[in-house]
Amino acid sequence: MTDVDAWLSEVGLALGVPVPEVLPQDVREELLGLTGEVAHNVVRIAVPWTSYLLGVAVGRGASPQEAMRIVSGLLSPSATDE
Repeated sequence: MTDVDAWLSEVGLALGVPVPEVLPQDVREELLGLTGEVAHNVVRIAVPWTSYLLGVAVGRGASPQEAMRIVSGLLSPSATDE
């Protein structure tokens, strides 16, 4: 399956998660940028684990934007300036 929207829809349905509600395009773009920074400035293997921790934080009540801001703040300043 190469269509990411179809994949996300399938995963969302299987998990009972409303994808359009919890993963709108703006959150996707911000998350993609942040995970790219983690991959290039920490280590690639940290991306899925960091994403999981972000999801847990959101599940516990943090907004996606706040959780991503916190993680972004943990990256070195040079990583976020590029």
